[in-house]
Amino acid sequence: MIAAGAGNPPINDRLTELKAFDESKAGVKGLVDSGITKLPQIFIRPPEELAAGEPSPGEPTPIQYRIPVIDLKDVAGDRAEVVDRVRDAAETVGFFQVVNHGIPVKVLEDMLRAAREFHELAQEVKKEYYTREMMKKVKYVSNFDLYESNYANWRDTLFCVMAPEPLDPQELPPPCREVTVEYSRRVLVLGKVLFELLSEALGLKPEHLESLDCAKGNTILYHYYPPCPQPELTMGTTRHSDPDFLTLLLQDHIGGLQVLTPNGWIDVPPLHGALVVNIGDLLQLMSNDKFKSVEHRVLANHMGPRVSVACFFTLHLHQTRRMYGPIKELLSEDNPPLYRDTSLKDFIAYYDSKGLRNHGNAALSHFKLTG
Repeated sequence: MIAAGAGNPPINDRLTELKAFDESKAGVKGLVDSGITKLPQIFIRPPEELAAGEPSPGEPTPIQYRIPVIDLKDVAGDRAEVVDRVRDAAETVGFFQVVNHGIPVKVLEDMLRAAREFHELAQEVKKEYYTREMMKKVKYVSNFDLYESNYANWRDTLFCVMAPEPLDPQELPPPCREVTVEYSRRVLVLGKVLFELLSEALGLKPEHLESLDCAKGNTILYHYYPPCPQPELTMGTTRHSDPDFLTLLLQDHIGGLQVLTPNGWIDVPPLHGALVVNIGDLLQLMSNDKFKSVEHRVLANHMGPRVSVACFFTLHLHQTRRMYGPIKELLSEDNPPLYRDTSLKDFIAYYDSKGLRNHGNAALSHFKLTG
């Protein structure tokens, strides 16, 4: 068992604890099952962060920083109004929720159930999927950045790279095999609609972002946040922005997702049947900062387990020679490029090397032009 403590352990002790946790292949769920009542030291936030008082409620939030809910059934009617609402959300808070998005509620509920069922399998069964191998298309792991982060997050994850190359369903764990294939198919359809709206919000033709392969690939992540004995000392997910074009998130009823705004952290309230949409780092880069990839986090909680399913629109592991930079049609003498072109491989490699430990769009900052 990894021992708990009050201060930061020596580096060698910390590495030993990290390796012991990793090699157990039992994840955070395994710690909870063992009956711990205090957090292992590797999960405790640094003293300076704890002293700052976070997580804490933000100041009263003006209406422009609330998370909008956009009804996609209106696309067939007043499309211009929907585009305006998408543009406003993408340019300010970087987040919105969508309803009437075409994915049946039963499929959403089945996805959440599959997340719970996989993560609550016997440890011996789950261990077969546990790996840190970068190119593995289906893998279970706790903290992708375990050895790079300042502290570990109270979360386990099953990664499933579903597109652009078809995944053999037999590679998926049985509890989520059928529904993951179904959800991925439906999410790709929804993604095309969203990228059309985002293209129009940038003043481009509807098919522009799709023509850049933004809607081509998706990776589905099943997150599991067990109840935490000392949630005030750690985080479910450290503050970060996403290294993709766009993220769709399905969250259960427990809540805990927060977005950083100029007025502090605000909640993204669970809304039955809705999906949360947020702009990724690559879309901020391509829009030349017109759209905002905003930092967000997940609080740890006494309640649980909390489960969520994230879909990252990204080519990630897929080999492509395409370079990504600010879209030329958006540039002018008054709006020069703010970023250099990059390959997805280089962008992801840099993001992963930093993990979630750096705040302030650290990955994007690395690709900014200077002077």
